[in-house]
This record gives sequence, structure tokens and C-alpha cells, in this order.
Amino acid sequence: MGCFRCNGASVLGEDTDYDCKKASDQARSEKTSSSPRGSRKVLDVKNEDLSNLPKSKQLNSETDGLDSSDTTNDGRTSGSRAQTFTFNELAAATGDFSSDFFIGEGGFGKVYRGHLEKINQVVAIKQLDRNGLQGTKEFVVEVAMLTLVDHPNLVKLIGFCAERDQRLLVYEYMPLGSLDKHLHDLPPSRKGLDWSTRMKISAGAARGLEYLHDKLKTPIIYRDLKCSNILLSEDYHPKLSDFGLAKVGPSGDKTHVSTRVMGTYGYCAPDYAMTGQLTFKSDIYSFGVVLLEIITGRKAFDPTKGPKEQNLVAWVRPLFRDRKKFSLMADPMLEGRYPLRGLYQALAIAAMCVQEQPNMRPAIADVVTALSYLSSQKYEPSNRNIHNTDKNLPPSNTTMKSSEDISTGHRWPKKDEEVGGS
Repeated sequence: MGCFRCNGASVLGEDTDYDCKKASDQARSEKTSSSPRGSRKVLDVKNEDLSNLPKSKQLNSETDGLDSSDTTNDGRTSGSRAQTFTFNELAAATGDFSSDFFIGEGGFGKVYRGHLEKINQVVAIKQLDRNGLQGTKEFVVEVAMLTLVDHPNLVKLIGFCAERDQRLLVYEYMPLGSLDKHLHDLPPSRKGLDWSTRMKISAGAARGLEYLHDKLKTPIIYRDLKCSNILLSEDYHPKLSDFGLAKVGPSGDKTHVSTRVMGTYGYCAPDYAMTGQLTFKSDIYSFGVVLLEIITGRKAFDPTKGPKEQNLVAWVRPLFRDRKKFSLMADPMLEGRYPLRGLYQALAIAAMCVQEQPNMRPAIADVVTALSYLSSQKYEPSNRNIHNTDKNLPPSNTTMKSSEDISTGHRWPKKDEEVGGS
């Protein structure tokens, strides 16, 4: 889906002062000594397995900067060679793409569960829509990207098929499906995610984004971060998927990549939507929207709600400015089972990520630091710390010690303020 122009009003006000607390000195020094923002040679995708794809050489604007020998900052080679499969092999694995094996549908095609005898593995097979206007382009970009990356929070591409007009991608199978299926439109009999699981998913997704931004010597802008693209394996381990819209980040003195605006309404950063100038901070905004969805249980855009509540970021704007209303942003499915201080800190992170001005948004490394701390705090709900969301928050001695309101986005709270219990 194309990304429409976002609401231009600032979420946190225009006269804010941003002074985000940085990660540890060790993490800072490592990042400085191996920054991917320095000089980078321009590389070409040279994968012989892609040589038979039509028009693949016309995709330099999307894949410039990539090479199968790309390495991460710790010196390890990224990614692995994708296998090739025949169409008949994939058809056999899915019962000739039977509806019994159908597990979902995205913007570029249907996804099926299947078992490949060739490798004796259960996989997810995405069959691109042959009538899609961008199918071949996104197919090539995704193969190029996923054969070069390797991280626990990125979905693994096992292989692909490119026979005649057929384009199929084979991924590792993620048994719990996409994150949005666990947040939205749940049947009455199904329980929602608990607080600890939500923070675990948030931290893992942030680490996947950090890998793309900071760990690769050729950094990548994801450009399509949303709940439906975060897949869950066993024990709710999150992995980013669907890299068809990914772009190589700016290099040298460049601050952005100029490109046609693409993405999903509700997740698209307003600066990118209005100018077409894509930056790493565009991904940070999208991550902030995802984090708000995880906290609130609401969709980024929900046309079934009233005009003032359809856009999630617009809905939270006035709530951010009133400390007494923070608990109203907690997902009702949590049934009050969340740590008040943890809720405050998670909202603070999300608020800074969705700042209107991109330079006011934090770096992904700082987001990872904060969310990793939150996810490490063990929260066991009991009668004394189950909160009624219809009531105001308790006195300040049980909330954050910081005097700054969340709407100012002044800083990360100190460690002794990031308490997991209530």
C-alpha cells in the first residue's frame, strides 16, 4: 500500500528540548569506532542465482551498496547463499497451493505453509502476485537484501523460485504468525499478550532494526516497519520480515535518500511522506508507531473508530500531555496487569520516536538500550498491582521520579527510575 501524507502536527510540541540519555560508554565507544556512517564503497549485487531474473540490472537504485561479501562491524560475513527451488517442488510442498495450506496474504502475494522434502523442513512460501505492478522489483530486492543479512531478529530467507513468470520466496516458518494477529481483532475467547511478552517483542524488533542501521557496513533503511511485518517464532521471539521496500542508506556527506514515497498509511514518517527524503529516522518513527500499537492494542489507523481516534498518533497526542491519562493508553486486554513505571517508560520511548522533527527522534541504539532494560524487568502481576484504567495514576511517589512530563521528551529517565514493578 502506498504511504499517504501524514498528519503534520507535532505530537510533542514544537518548543521541546531533546537530550536523550546515551547507551553505556562501552557501547558508545564500540559504535564510534565502527560507525557504518563513514566512507563506504559502492558495491553491486552479483548473485549468479539472480542472473535469469528479467530486468534485474535495472534495480541499481534499490540495491546499490550491496554485495554478497558485505560484513558486519564485528568482521563476520553477513547472510548466506539462498537455495533455488523448482516450481514443482514448491507446489508439491503446499498441496498445489491448496487453501488448506494458506496462512496469510500481504501486499505482494499469498503465503502458504509447506514441507520441503528436499531439505526436510517446514517453511513459509510466498507466491508473488503475477499481476502486481512491482512484483519483480520487490522480489529481486528482497532476495538481494536477505541473502546479505544474518541476525536472530530478522527472518531467514531459505531460497526462491524464478521460473518463467513465477516468483516465489521460501522463508523459515514462524509458527505464531505476525504480531498484528496477537494485538488486533482478537476473538473473545483469546487472551491478549501480557506486559512482559510485549516488552520482549518490542526489544527484539528494535534489535533487528539496530542491526540494519548500525551493524552492517552498508546500512539499510527498512522502510516498511509495521506489526504485520514482525513475525513471531516459538516463545514469541520477534523477527522482521518483508524487505521488498528496503533501501540502502545514505553514504558519505548525504543525509537522506530521495525516493518515491512507499509504505503503509499510519506508519509513515510525516517528513518522509511530505518530502520523499528517506532517512534512518524514518524507520524510528515507524518503530514508535509499532511500539504504541504494542502498548495500546490499537491499530496504527483504524477507520472503524471516530474521526479523532482513527489515527493512533493523533489519538495519543493529547493524552501524552496529561499525566493523569497515561493509564488510558494501556491496552484494555492487559486488564490492568502492567507496571506503572514500566508503562510510563515505554510511552516515553514511543513519544520520542514519533516526534515530528526527525532530528528529535532518538538513535535506534538508545531505543534498544531502554527497551532491553524494560524487557529484563520481571513483572509478576498480583492483586496489589493490578490497575484500574478508569482511575487516575497514584501519587508521584509511586510513579516516575522525573519532574519532566512525558510530552516534553527531554530525556530518558535514569536507571533507578526505570523500575519494572509498580
